[in-house]
Amino acid sequence: MRRYLALLAALIVGACSSPLPVERVQPANAATATFAAGCFWCVEEAFEKVPGVADAVSGYTGGSTVNPTYEAVTAGGTGHYEAVRVTYDPARVTYAQLLDVFWRNVDPFDPIGQFCDKGESYRAAVFPATPEETEAAEASKRAVAQRFDRPVAVKILPTATFYDAETYHQDYYLKNPQTYRFYKWRCGRAQRLEALWGPE
Repeated sequence: MRRYLALLAALIVGACSSPLPVERVQPANAATATFAAGCFWCVEEAFEKVPGVADAVSGYTGGSTVNPTYEAVTAGGTGHYEAVRVTYDPARVTYAQLLDVFWRNVDPFDPIGQFCDKGESYRAAVFPATPEETEAAEASKRAVAQRFDRPVAVKILPTATFYDAETYHQDYYLKNPQTYRFYKWRCGRAQRLEALWGPE
């Protein structure tokens, strides 16, 4: 199920708040990392809570379509994942720590999507940019598989062109808090994560 129910609810209750962009200060020695973990609204929230993360931008990556739209990506056939590009200060938070955040925000065993969102664009994946990041990502995947003694469906894929999502998707959880909370609850994301990983 897509997020249309949540958007409809927002129209009914007038939940939308400020459309203004959120301004953030970028660290001088900024690094970036890209993760796909289902709904990018939720992934933005998860990463932007991490000390040392300056920003998480919603977008699309991993596919062949140039300048994809949300409608095209969610319809399927573009090969793109909903993803976030995380900008962070490596002096405050490491790539390995970001991988830990990623795993704690996915169902590692679902090959067809995440939580209530199913389809190729909602699958989970890590997009390392260097051999060192690839090694770290693969090691973290093996650790998850060993912890649960189950095969992990999450893919480790080469970094691809990242296309920013439409403006209304950026910082959605901050701009539209009521709609976002309704969607997140309805999708069962928090409930499944707690069942898998324990309390946050």
